[in-house]
Amino acid sequence: MFVGHYSAAFAAKAWERRIPLWVLFVAAQLVDFLWAIFVLTGVEKVRIVPGLMKASALDLYYMPFTHSLVGAALWSVAGGIALNFAVRARSTATAVLIGLVVFSHWIGDLLVHRPDLPLFTDGSMKLGLGMWNYFWPELALEVVLLPITIHLWLRMERKADTITKRKIAGAWTLFGLLVIFQCIDKFGPPPMSPQGMAGSALAAYTVLAGAAAWVDKRPPS
Repeated sequence: MFVGHYSAAFAAKAWERRIPLWVLFVAAQLVDFLWAIFVLTGVEKVRIVPGLMKASALDLYYMPFTHSLVGAALWSVAGGIALNFAVRARSTATAVLIGLVVFSHWIGDLLVHRPDLPLFTDGSMKLGLGMWNYFWPELALEVVLLPITIHLWLRMERKADTITKRKIAGAWTLFGLLVIFQCIDKFGPPPMSPQGMAGSALAAYTVLAGAAAWVDKRPPS
């Protein structure tokens, strides 16, 4: 899963508007931020195998520290605590919500990955329901989740009387950007190398978090 992960960020933003959207975007992809860094440094391993699955060419054969159930749970606690410092009105509740967004990444990956998600950091007992084997249903799942959760967020902004034309336009522009990134990922050629893929992933996550910050920026008073 790629952009579908951001649906958890929009849903959390609808629940707690005080958390900056960029924080939630980082939280939604924190596991993959770390995974890309670990691939670049050789700590975790991936192979590019064109045709491996209809929606992914990634053989994610060794990623116990970021994508194991235990690892994801630990990163969720650490991410909830660390990213909470970027929230002005931070509280235990906002830290917990951010942590849940971090952990939602593992749940989303469980749906789409083949059995390559280990339960423990020793790499044992791997799980995955394999939706990446079904190209169009998996693509539809990721894309459909986004407008639903964006609508929930904007509805809460409207209820709080904080909605603006700029925010509405920005939210749907961000949706369009996410769809473009998803199409590049799904319809573009397979990555040339694991390191190139990891570097591109880091760049994409950073650009999207920056776009989220722009959309959520308060207008000058």
